[in-house]
Amino acid sequence: MRLTTLTRLGAAVALAAGGLVTAPAAHAAPALSPGLVTAMRTAFGLTGQQALARVEREARATRALPDARTAAGRSFGGSWFDQDEGVLVVGVTDAPAAERVRAAGAEPRLVARTAAELDGVKDRVDALSAAGRVPRAVTSWHPDPRTGAVVVNVQPGVRTAAVARFLAEARALGPIEVNTEGVTAPRPFAAGTVGGDPYYTGNVRCSIGFSVHGGYVTAGHCGGTGAQVYGWDRSWQGQFAGSSFPGNDHAWVRTGGGWWNAPVVLGWGTVGDALVRGSWEAPVGTSVCRSGSTTHWHCGVIQSRNETVHYAQGDVHQLAGTSVCAEGGDSGGSFITGDQAQGVTSGGYGNCSSGGRTWFQPVNEILSTYGLTLLTA
Repeated sequence: MRLTTLTRLGAAVALAAGGLVTAPAAHAAPALSPGLVTAMRTAFGLTGQQALARVEREARATRALPDARTAAGRSFGGSWFDQDEGVLVVGVTDAPAAERVRAAGAEPRLVARTAAELDGVKDRVDALSAAGRVPRAVTSWHPDPRTGAVVVNVQPGVRTAAVARFLAEARALGPIEVNTEGVTAPRPFAAGTVGGDPYYTGNVRCSIGFSVHGGYVTAGHCGGTGAQVYGWDRSWQGQFAGSSFPGNDHAWVRTGGGWWNAPVVLGWGTVGDALVRGSWEAPVGTSVCRSGSTTHWHCGVIQSRNETVHYAQGDVHQLAGTSVCAEGGDSGGSFITGDQAQGVTSGGYGNCSSGGRTWFQPVNEILSTYGLTLLTA
């Protein structure tokens, strides 16, 4: 790591000893890195007190989700964070499950279909794509428990015969809702060799995701298994010990050559560096921030989970969609909610001047796939 990173790490460790921002007694939120409240105020138009309250409510919702899902049982119809009410909402298909979910600390909502039913519809659309029956104008699809349908995103103004045929086939598989608002063809966020705070594989620049014991996780499209990796100063950093793309977009790099790893996500001076304390999965509707070597730190909201993205290189499954912007070179970078790791940047569309949408590969799937342990503070 370069000296400025070491300096940032030293500051982060010092903060962990007692300099972190904490919410007042009325909002028992976890300790926050300095600057995070400011970043959330900018991203969501909140006051400082409102930002602290939101962080506390999101943390409560995230921790309530496993028990609430268990309480729902086979009736589980998905979950999301209600930003207006500040509560975890869990969809259920029958009244007894609703009572159990309420007892588990979540707000039940009667829905027409279970999450398993919606996932089955999405899997059948995945099969259409695997058979080459999804046109390029269709960019992604994901189950939406709030509408009880699988949302298919289609570029606006592109209503070809191929799109019409695909939509007819998809609707025969189950409930489909078509969205064209703000849809643009996604692409992975790797980039050619440019300056910044990168790691390199050949002439490709990407970003580090999260430190694990023995290395770090990142995006699979940044390099194949065995590819050599070089740090910001072009010194040898390690090699890809595992990689998958398309299908998935995840990888991990086993570090060497004197490089070391720390449970820190860089704030790039926009916010204080964030310490990583775990990887609880945040519900849809929760705020999330991204750190990358090109556009640094930006925040938004988790909009979807279990989304299939239709890249030119092939489909990638089980991604999470967000309203956060990103640009070339941000691939592999960290998505974090509070102090909880969420995933690594895959791709998207738009930029950080005009806005856009970005997907991430959930970090817990990466850890499970490769048998890794997240490095935490």
